[in-house]
Amino acid sequence: MTVLRLPGAIDGHVHGRDPGYPEKEDFASLSAAARAGGVTTVLDMPNNVPAPDTGEALTLKAAFVAERAGVNYGLWGLLRSSSTSDQLRGLAEAGAIGFKAYLGYAYRFSARTVTYTPGGSADEDLEPPPSYETLDRLGPALASLGLPVAVHAEDPAILREAARPVGSYADLLESRPAEAEATAIRRCAEVARRHGFRLHVVHVASALGVGEVRRARAADTPLTAETCPQYLWLCDADFERAGPWMKMYPLIRTASDREAVRAALLDGVIDTVGTDHAPHTAAEKDRPLEAAHAGSPGVQWLYVAALEFARRFGGDALLAVRWVAERPAEIFGVSPNGWVEIDDAAVTVAGDGALSRQPRSALDGLEFGFRVLRVDAPPAGRWVRPTG
Repeated sequence: MTVLRLPGAIDGHVHGRDPGYPEKEDFASLSAAARAGGVTTVLDMPNNVPAPDTGEALTLKAAFVAERAGVNYGLWGLLRSSSTSDQLRGLAEAGAIGFKAYLGYAYRFSARTVTYTPGGSADEDLEPPPSYETLDRLGPALASLGLPVAVHAEDPAILREAARPVGSYADLLESRPAEAEATAIRRCAEVARRHGFRLHVVHVASALGVGEVRRARAADTPLTAETCPQYLWLCDADFERAGPWMKMYPLIRTASDREAVRAALLDGVIDTVGTDHAPHTAAEKDRPLEAAHAGSPGVQWLYVAALEFARRFGGDALLAVRWVAERPAEIFGVSPNGWVEIDDAAVTVAGDGALSRQPRSALDGLEFGFRVLRVDAPPAGRWVRPTG
């Protein structure tokens, strides 16, 4: 046995659900799960209530989280179709880690948050989702502010065209083809290249998506990319084991897609591993596949899953430190928080001792040959902002 002393991980992609959905997760339970897994900084996405779409809203969210956080936290600002350059500047000045654009997710005025609407809607309570044209309009401001622009990259028009009844996982895959991810990455990259803003493609999940990331990088697009443990470890065959608990957007796809994502991470085309930690209640997940909510917790298993992947497929477990600590620190302008001691010979079974409010995840039952022994980081989290 060797005890590894490693920097605390930075999960650049969590949905803490707080404030707004404490039945799914709150920042105290998120912090407990993160800390148990050696993640000492989380960067929280802006689909809570109210969504942080202005500097004032971001500051209010930070004050709320401060009373509950047990790990350091950064906050993404929401980029809406109606966002203005001044609003983006206000978010940046308030300390946003970056801006998140949810393609296919409208803003509901009455709820003050985003909602999934890929098919479009005539509902007057909904503001249309941000689009490629939104990014183009705001491109000069995004370039001048210099913060990463994270996109949920699935093209809504392709999803609308592919929509069909879903009774099986094969149906689900047909209803959300990989072309949706590839098209969204290509079109967002074109806009980013035209204006020079920093595009950050989250949760890359398909071979076609990887191909577009490779092409964008070859064209000198200012682009970084993330994938998640579920896309490195799982494929469609796992549905027999995991059922609706592994439904998430983008979908876990085929074994060949998984191999393409693995190769892209190992050769540096994909920069980071985050989790897209997105808990729902058991009642929301344990439904027929078409009705089950999309998303899974995962922050507690990030470090051990990345270390096992690096050792098994990269030949060196310490490659994982680059993916979950060093590279996120560089991209987001935050420093790793404290140190983590990890046993490189013990076994962690995903799901055992889960501390998220929703303990069941897509990774449950997988065994990783590492175990977090001790976390050396302050017990109270602080708000971290980009250092420039």
